[in-house]
Amino acid sequence: MKTLFVALLIGMNLLWAGSYAIFKVLGEHIDSGSIATIRFAIAALCLIAAWPWLPGKGPQAREWLRVFAMGVIVFCIAPRLQVEAVHLGKAGDTSLLMALDPLLTAFAAALFLREKVPARRWWGCGVGMLGVVLLSRIWQGDMPLKGLLANTLFILSMVCETFYSVIGKPLLEKSNPMKLVGAALVSGTVVNVCIELGKPGANAFQAVQTMPLSAWMWLIYLAVVCTVVGYTLWFLVIRETEVNIAGLTVLMQPMAGWLLSVFWLKESFHSGQFWGAAAIVAGLAIGLTRGSTSKSETLRPVPLPLQVVAKD
Repeated sequence: MKTLFVALLIGMNLLWAGSYAIFKVLGEHIDSGSIATIRFAIAALCLIAAWPWLPGKGPQAREWLRVFAMGVIVFCIAPRLQVEAVHLGKAGDTSLLMALDPLLTAFAAALFLREKVPARRWWGCGVGMLGVVLLSRIWQGDMPLKGLLANTLFILSMVCETFYSVIGKPLLEKSNPMKLVGAALVSGTVVNVCIELGKPGANAFQAVQTMPLSAWMWLIYLAVVCTVVGYTLWFLVIRETEVNIAGLTVLMQPMAGWLLSVFWLKESFHSGQFWGAAAIVAGLAIGLTRGSTSKSETLRPVPLPLQVVAKD
């Protein structure tokens, strides 16, 4: 993986880390469904407007079913679960849970994309997880994992987000990344709008009439920076390298998101911050270090069933 890609993706994860604090702030004005609907509608409109000037081809007709599935899972189901989890729990707690993402991504890449995951990548994930343990102090009675429902919803949202890489990477061979993101965003937005139309009480359409300017600014940030730029960059990176490598950079989010929850939202602070952050950085260094990939250090994907070939 090129150094530039590593730097850009690590930087993007630092920007993504602010999402959880923003969800908490926006929750004072609108519900989780409205946040997801408005955010991805803005992002979809941006890419639709830019579509004529985007190079390359968009998804082919035979690929639209997969694009639709990706859009609904990643841009409808996952964000609604994620925002609801933040509303029920703490932004810092959900940020810490993001350390599970590289493990889920690596497993999905091995099982569905048949990637070989070197042992150093698993070691890197493990060391990063140790950093999260140090940050969260789960051995204490006030451990952040006590919010079972909130954390379960957040983990389910991460499982949904693995479909972005699993479904998207094969489609990148023929499609422009931005057009692929745009097509998926349109699919997710259509379903989001349908859900809001059928929702009793307050919905996204009422929210847009009452939201303050600050809420609009945060939603535009989520739509343009975290969605259009972030999701396109992710596709550009995994088109050139393996998904499990890109997934490891997500380890930057727990540390940065937790720090934002402390200094911005004034959530609880503790002394494990330094050692947890050091372990997360060490995990990144271990997992992203180049090394020989021998048969003994890779996790082999599940073999496909043998096919019987008839002899003449």
